[in-house]
Order: sequence, then C-alpha cells, then structure tokens
Amino acid sequence: MDTEAPHSQRGHSSPVKGEGWPRCAFSALLRPLTWRRAGVLGVICTVFLLLFSNFVVQPFLIPSRSMEPTLKVGDRVLVDKLAYRFGDQPRRGDVVVFDGTGSFVRERPAGHPIGELLHGAASALGLAEPADTDFVKRVVGVGGDDVVCCDAAGRIEVNGAPLDEPYLYPGDAPSKVPFRIVVPLGTLWVMGDHRSQSRDSRDHLGEPGGGMVPVEKVIGRAGWIGWPVSRWGTAGGGHG
Repeated sequence: MDTEAPHSQRGHSSPVKGEGWPRCAFSALLRPLTWRRAGVLGVICTVFLLLFSNFVVQPFLIPSRSMEPTLKVGDRVLVDKLAYRFGDQPRRGDVVVFDGTGSFVRERPAGHPIGELLHGAASALGLAEPADTDFVKRVVGVGGDDVVCCDAAGRIEVNGAPLDEPYLYPGDAPSKVPFRIVVPLGTLWVMGDHRSQSRDSRDHLGEPGGGMVPVEKVIGRAGWIGWPVSRWGTAGGGHG
C-alpha cells in the first residue's frame, strides 16, 4: 500500500527561521540606487575615510622636491599613524611626517575657519597639499646622538661612525653646511634626501629649538607610496 500522500495533498514546507533574511538583504542591495541613497552612502564612506585617516593611515601628498629621489612631487604617501603609538620611537633612517609648529615654523598661520576645515579634510584624503606646518623628512639623529658634518670624506657622522646614505639625490653632498650638534632627548634631527633642495634642521640651527623636532610632534612614519601605481612600494629604507 502506497502511504505517500499525493503531491497535491502535501503541505508546503515552512521556511527555516531566518532563511528569508539573506534573500531580503540581497534584494535590498539590488534595488535601484537613488540620488538620496547615493548621497547617504557617500557621506558614510567619507566619514569612515576621515576617521581612518585621522587615527590609522593618512595619505600625504608630497608637495616639494626635498625628498627626491625617494619621494617625488605628486606622490601620495601612506603615513602609518600607529607606528609610534605603542611605545616605539622613531629610529635613524625613518622617513617621518611631523607638525613643524614650534620647530620649523613659529606658529600656525591664521586662516578662514571654514576654508581650513575643507582644506584639512581634502588634505587628510590626499586630495590637497598638506598644511604649511606639516613636513616630511628623514631622521638622521635621535635623542642623545652626536651628529657632525662632515668627516674627511665629506660624510655625516653619528656618534663617530660615518653614515652610508644611498638614498641621497645623485650629485648632492651630504651637507654643504658644517655643523656639530648633540640631539636633546625627546627630539629628532631631520634632513631631506635632496639636500640641496631641502630646508630642514640645518636651516633652523640659530633659532629657538635649534631645528630639533619634538618626538610628540611626529604624525607618523611614511610607510608606502600608494600613488601613482607605477611607484608602488615602500617609502625608503633607513641607515640604522
């Protein structure tokens, strides 16, 4: 005896609880994108990028030739803002982005609040040049270092040892400005790779602070070149 009920008499099986949710979510994604939805998504993405840029990784547009050939005008460098937040300190050879207020510039110039806000947002996304107070340089000396220019071979010495600087711009001398300084604890002595085109710690020797950059003013370490695609890679190695 066939005990199977005819197909017409079978009840439809009840969907498993929650089974319809993925379908609903997928259907929602397939709904036409209206101007309103596009605007909301745009705002959400912009806020996320600004928060990510402010706390984790920030694009930094290279505005000058001072770091050639390591970094070129128009490069977008991704600055790792977590590099020095958990006890690590900048090391010799690191390429860092820092706020030069009080060391390279006396004070932040006053501007229109709305204009500064818009420029700051564009700069944080790598769409505009950085603020006039932000700089990118290479760490040559850290707190306690004795930095001298130059030895008999024209090389910079740190703690009596000559630096090997393969990143220097071809044809540039390590420095045409003689100096000897002891870097105070908690500060950095920084220089550009294109020494003849770089205004760096050497140019502020006679000013308050002596060209030293406080470690707390460091925004982050320039980790990678994110744009243009043809220049993808790290932002330059150090000399230890």
